[in-house]
Amino acid sequence: MAMMIWLGMRPRLQGAQFGKRIMGSLQTIKKIQPLDPVQRDGEDCSSGSLRNLMALGGFKRFMSFGAGESVAVQYDKPSDQVTRELGVKMYSQMVTLQIMDAIFYEAQRQGRISFYLTCNGEEAINIASAAALTNDDIVFPQYREHGVILWRGFTLQEFANQNFGNKSDYGKGRQMPIHYGSDRLKYFTVSSPIATQLPQAVGAAYSLKMDKKNACSITYFGDGGTSQGDFHAALNFAAVMEVPVIFFCRNNGWAISTPTSEQFRSDGAVIKGQAYGIRSIRIDGNDALAVYCAVHAAREMAIRENRPILIEALTYRAGHHSTSDDSTKYRSVDEIEHWRTARDPVSRYRKWVESNGWWNDDAESELRNNVRKELLQCIQVAERSPKPPLSELFTDVYDTVPSNLREQEKSLRETIKKHPADYPADVPV
Repeated sequence: MAMMIWLGMRPRLQGAQFGKRIMGSLQTIKKIQPLDPVQRDGEDCSSGSLRNLMALGGFKRFMSFGAGESVAVQYDKPSDQVTRELGVKMYSQMVTLQIMDAIFYEAQRQGRISFYLTCNGEEAINIASAAALTNDDIVFPQYREHGVILWRGFTLQEFANQNFGNKSDYGKGRQMPIHYGSDRLKYFTVSSPIATQLPQAVGAAYSLKMDKKNACSITYFGDGGTSQGDFHAALNFAAVMEVPVIFFCRNNGWAISTPTSEQFRSDGAVIKGQAYGIRSIRIDGNDALAVYCAVHAAREMAIRENRPILIEALTYRAGHHSTSDDSTKYRSVDEIEHWRTARDPVSRYRKWVESNGWWNDDAESELRNNVRKELLQCIQVAERSPKPPLSELFTDVYDTVPSNLREQEKSLRETIKKHPADYPADVPV
């Protein structure tokens, strides 16, 4: 049986105690002791570094530190929570996400789309957290959660349409690539400004509470997002109003080129939730089973008790921040390679699925071939599809287009007519 310890309010620290705590950081993670570590795969599970923490195996992987109110949530063996059907689907979607990222990344490098951003190293966070939610829950993503909308039913063709900005793109080509969104799937459209989605998620949760819905909202953000004012406003808002919202922090070690050691001096993000009176937990974000159970329990508590929950998932961004970034300029190739191989969440989860007799090499080859073939076909369709007409640049903001926008559209058309070679020929005027 596994147990998760959710941390609530901490005793107030004063004087030297406060100074000692505030100077702690994720680099001194040796202060955090694992709960009943289970060694597996020949890995060293002793605490003392981020890598050792991430190596924890078994199903008792949840981290706790310090004193204070705590609530224990118990689970039996993994198969009681993750059935064969669910377990295989989770793995299949993780592989699909991995392949999709690789192909779209290469498409950008070939000049076929303008931008892309991958989930490399964070596939478990994406798929396992999504699997623990229901279709009634509302998702407010950052921009590295396209696995969540994939799980909810966003098709490979819809992904391709959005990245190529064609006429079938729900954003009508007005958003940059990877800014996915779907009203049908209750997945709010991605926007690049950091942490703006957090207060929005709290507002949505407040609405769910008032309507007495059996649902919650969940919002994702990175470690860098905890430095934004919207993060603090959202946590305080959620705690005071007692709303069913899950704050999911993907602590992947880097905010573009800024490491966590330069991002904050607190002991990660989990302690910040406690500071606002929010029940919080730190988990191994590269362990799909740990992520699934943590989010499943968080959702139950959030809805049943009308309370916010904060989850800090320790992981690693194994890819570049985006196609505009070269992460080898600020971190070593050896470090990246270590996480790509020894700590890859997809291969790690595959071992568990195979150990149950649910997967084999033949199934692996068939899945990868089918996904690759389907996605390449979707890309061909998306590339051939016409672009949205120029007029769509000025719609969907005002009920009646104001005079200043009509003047801008007129001016743009006149400019295109004078300089047609300077504008894309595939955009209908």
